[in-house]
Amino acid sequence: MHIKFKQKPSKKMISFVLSLAALVLGYFIYGRFVERVFGPDDRVTPAVAKADGVDFVVLPSWKIFMIQFLNIAGTGPIFGAIMGAKFGPVAYLWIVLGCIFAGATHDYLSGMLSMRHGGANLPEIIGRYLGNTPKQVMLVFSVFLLMMVGAVFVYSPASLLQQLFVRNVGEDGMLGSSTFWIVVIFIYYLIATMMPIDKIIGKIYPLFAFSLLFMALALMLMLFVKMPAVPELWNAGLGNMAADAFGSTKSVFPCLFITIACGAISGFHATQTPLMARCVKSEKMGRPMFYGAMITEGVVALIWATVAMYFFYQSPTPGYMEIEGGEAILSKAPSIVNVVCENWLGLFGSILAILGVVAAPITSGDTALRSARLIIADFIHLDQHSISKRLYVCIPLFAAVIALLVWQMSNPEGFDVIWSWFGWSNQTLAVFTLWSITVYLVWQKKNYFITLIPALFMTVVCTTYLFSEQAFHLSGGFACAVAVATLVVALVWFGLWYRKYSQKNDL
Repeated sequence: MHIKFKQKPSKKMISFVLSLAALVLGYFIYGRFVERVFGPDDRVTPAVAKADGVDFVVLPSWKIFMIQFLNIAGTGPIFGAIMGAKFGPVAYLWIVLGCIFAGATHDYLSGMLSMRHGGANLPEIIGRYLGNTPKQVMLVFSVFLLMMVGAVFVYSPASLLQQLFVRNVGEDGMLGSSTFWIVVIFIYYLIATMMPIDKIIGKIYPLFAFSLLFMALALMLMLFVKMPAVPELWNAGLGNMAADAFGSTKSVFPCLFITIACGAISGFHATQTPLMARCVKSEKMGRPMFYGAMITEGVVALIWATVAMYFFYQSPTPGYMEIEGGEAILSKAPSIVNVVCENWLGLFGSILAILGVVAAPITSGDTALRSARLIIADFIHLDQHSISKRLYVCIPLFAAVIALLVWQMSNPEGFDVIWSWFGWSNQTLAVFTLWSITVYLVWQKKNYFITLIPALFMTVVCTTYLFSEQAFHLSGGFACAVAVATLVVALVWFGLWYRKYSQKNDL
């Protein structure tokens, strides 16, 4: 199972250091360029114009950043980076390039568009720029995606909490039941979804975000202390190391770009940015809030990808062979988090790992359901100022999530099925968001290439993945043909639309 490098890897982690520097520079250079393209100004923001004490609330900039970071992160940059690291150091390229040119651009512009349109949710933005039919499709699509997030992020932390109590307390009663923890998490979800954003989310999210960041920084420090001999880009090249080491049939393209989502680009983020777009006092705060939070998530993903490459590929002895019980958890990302944190950071690391694999998904789940509440309420034009009207939306929403959760628990492969479809749906949502922003930039006579290129790339990725891996399981050759055909169709469609629009508006 152990991979032999083409040449002996150095203990300098050069690819990691260069990638880290690129992300930081990306924020200051490309992030500023994207900001200038959009052109934030001094107009009154929805947080001020529509202040209601529930969803439209002015929050301090540092708090918005921490909440936004935790909203879009959760366990995504941890679990996705760990699974993506099996493809080898090519994961570095996707995290860096995807984060700077696609993910952070996507998050910043979707957040700013929401602000410009009164705190509009994603389906409203898509409808404004792509038409009513895409709006209706994306409304159902995004709500179902958010429900999947809620269901997945109930079951996973509840199972981990149940295992934690059984292992450490020996509890075989109520606390040793996963059903008990599911009920507890659902009660928290209902309260957090219903309450004003500054009462629960505004108070506890910054603490959890700090814990997640502190864990990542502590692990980065340990990486520089240990200096593991992990593969460099020039050692392993762009080949699929996972196919050799783990017998995987998944190819780098398109699977890597679906596996590592939250650390590079994620459509889920566009459902979360309106939450904070309704709390920002000035448009000029947008770059650190939205672009900066995504770059920070990329840094976290980069750290975990390097930790995972130590675990899978360190030479001459991979990390899983150095840690007791490591070989038994090669395919279990949450267990890898626990084992590495305990081994490198001791008891303190165990506490951080619990926060990372339990608190982080719970906080992603509650904001996902909060976003779903707001999307549904906007669609049916139901004011959310009173608790009773919030309940009108929350009761059927939570009933649907419970039904999805029951199906997931009763089906042995339920979690894997939901998670795999979530990955594809997540990136497909990013495709529609990017195309919507591209149309906006064309209408505003701004540089639309900053989103057109990522939109074309992600369109190809999602279409190819659907045909080759997710639904139809067709051959790699046919998938490549689909990718080429998709690119041609997308280019022709955009070219024809742009030509028609230009002639009509004398561009």
